[in-house]
Amino acid sequence: MNLLPKATSDFSQIGYWDSFFRKRGKRAFEWYGEYPELCGILHKYIRPKDKTLVIGCGNSTLSSDLYDVGYRQITNIDVSSVVIKQMKAKSKIKPGLEYQQMDATKMTFQDALFNVVLDKGTLDALMPDSNPETIDKINALFNEVDRVLTPLGRYVCVSLLQRHILQHLLDQFSGRGWMVRILRCLEAENKSDSGMTLPVFVVICTKLKKMPGSKPVFEVSQGGEIVQRMATLEETLEAVKTQQDTALVCSGLNRCSVANAGEVTIELSRPGDKYPRYTVTVADSPKAKDPGSMKFAAFIVPQGREREWLFGSPEGRQILVQNSGFDRLAVIRLHREHKYESLKATQDETSDTVLRLAPNYKSSGPRPKIPFLSVAEDLGNVTEIARGTSDISGDFIIEDAEGGDKQLYRRLVFLVNQSVVQSESKLKIVQQNGETIKTVDLCYLGCDHHVYMTMGVTMVATEKPFHVLVIGLGGGGLCTYIHNCFLSVRVTAVDIDPKILEVATKYFHLKEDERLQTVIEDGLDYLKKAASSGVKYDAVLFDIDSKDSSLGLSCPPASFLESDILTATAGCLDDSGVFVLNLTCRIADIRQKTWIRLRKLYKDISTVKLEQEVNEIFFCWKTKATMSLPDAADKLNSIVKMRKIQEDDLVDKEELLTLIRSK
Repeated sequence: MNLLPKATSDFSQIGYWDSFFRKRGKRAFEWYGEYPELCGILHKYIRPKDKTLVIGCGNSTLSSDLYDVGYRQITNIDVSSVVIKQMKAKSKIKPGLEYQQMDATKMTFQDALFNVVLDKGTLDALMPDSNPETIDKINALFNEVDRVLTPLGRYVCVSLLQRHILQHLLDQFSGRGWMVRILRCLEAENKSDSGMTLPVFVVICTKLKKMPGSKPVFEVSQGGEIVQRMATLEETLEAVKTQQDTALVCSGLNRCSVANAGEVTIELSRPGDKYPRYTVTVADSPKAKDPGSMKFAAFIVPQGREREWLFGSPEGRQILVQNSGFDRLAVIRLHREHKYESLKATQDETSDTVLRLAPNYKSSGPRPKIPFLSVAEDLGNVTEIARGTSDISGDFIIEDAEGGDKQLYRRLVFLVNQSVVQSESKLKIVQQNGETIKTVDLCYLGCDHHVYMTMGVTMVATEKPFHVLVIGLGGGGLCTYIHNCFLSVRVTAVDIDPKILEVATKYFHLKEDERLQTVIEDGLDYLKKAASSGVKYDAVLFDIDSKDSSLGLSCPPASFLESDILTATAGCLDDSGVFVLNLTCRIADIRQKTWIRLRKLYKDISTVKLEQEVNEIFFCWKTKATMSLPDAADKLNSIVKMRKIQEDDLVDKEELLTLIRSK
């Protein structure tokens, strides 16, 4: 038997509901949950002594259930005479539980008669769209609710809060001076007869006297006890939409494994947060097929370690899943611009979302206990040294963080892309004038790709002066290392952002001299001018990060891979020089187009593809390579030992041989 309407407009037709309840018979039809799921919220906002009006009651048992626990003044109305007749017959032995056939938009009750108007699904049924006739009907409903409620009375509405419904509700009641509080009812979700998995909300609109100059009061809770005050109507809409979008993702995760489709990432924010508070990435084992039998846990990544390959890359998280012994992990990363009290507090904040990410979880069943894992007993040792804003790069922070090896590292992080540490230096603890201080270790390369880019410089390094151009300064670690490693080198570093030069100098101990100079200029313009003026370099290195990785390209920005810029770069190179490109790209098509463009400019190209990173380092020569990559590794290892930069090899030659790609 088909009990669903053929068109959404049917919901507002009396004839539809009469037919519906005749077909349905005595079986109760519950919109958005029953008493056990809703009572936790209803008992807070409806007192047993309140005179309560239930509009659009249908044949729900909610009023009867409230009556049985002490609510003895409940009046129910519905436009369907059929259902009212049914419910009157059931309520004969319950004095005070009344049923009347009445249109909620044209009620005959006297003014200010009720303390509470309870609406479970009626607003949704009456407002399938925003057509003018629909809006007129809803305005009439709200006017009647206003009229029959006492001062400080409450309109308690259970709804899915589609955007057009929420928008109009907020407009109407804020315009009347009422306070609006929106609570998410997690217990009521997954409870409708249609089998929908949508977030269910309870809206409490409290009737207040409108005061001149008063601001609307909007509050939202995402579940639990915490209620957040919203600054604007738009912020309220966005807070609800975020919950709805998240619920949709969680619903899909409940029912299937994401192993074959990649990872799913959700960002969690509190209302008013400029930046997300948590990033939760769901990773499944490729062996997991049946969600009903999957073992699930959450994993909290300590602050300062989110960039590590194991936590910060899809490949690493797959290893983490395998090593954990679970089929699905919700990997929780913390964001730098927020403060976190403890692992326990973080667990409490994220537990509701984590619970809904569990495979095959049903909110109506017993609440499962989700294990929370980590690799530390606390949230990590991270100290913010400074923060600032660049007109070009946006907000950033400088932090000292403890790595997995208990070593301290100084990091530059742009908040627009927190998963990427833009620059990293190791810190040394030294004694100076009787004081213990932290200083930057200038003999440390913070990234594996910097090791191989330095190896590229080795190919052209001689005892005679040679000139290296580095596009992209960052914290200056690569430039400083090259400066210290090769005594005859002259390094010119170009960066568009003067703030970054300030950061590199003040916090990463970059020091300019006759062999290391910086230029603040757009690298694109610099390359074009250098090529046109005939300036030549022995090596040109591209180490520029892209603030916009939405195209799947993190380094360099796409503009640096255009044909005219690559041609200008080749024009800046000496005939025996090498172009070293750090390409961080997850899109095969971009990589292929870059390869084709480079092949038109260079005769000899080799690459090193880093296994634990997305980085691929291109070594390009106009004619024939002056030195093989293995020979360059041997030469670089000898130099760093001779210069006493480190005692062991910088480049693992055996590993290098497995990473080399040539065409």
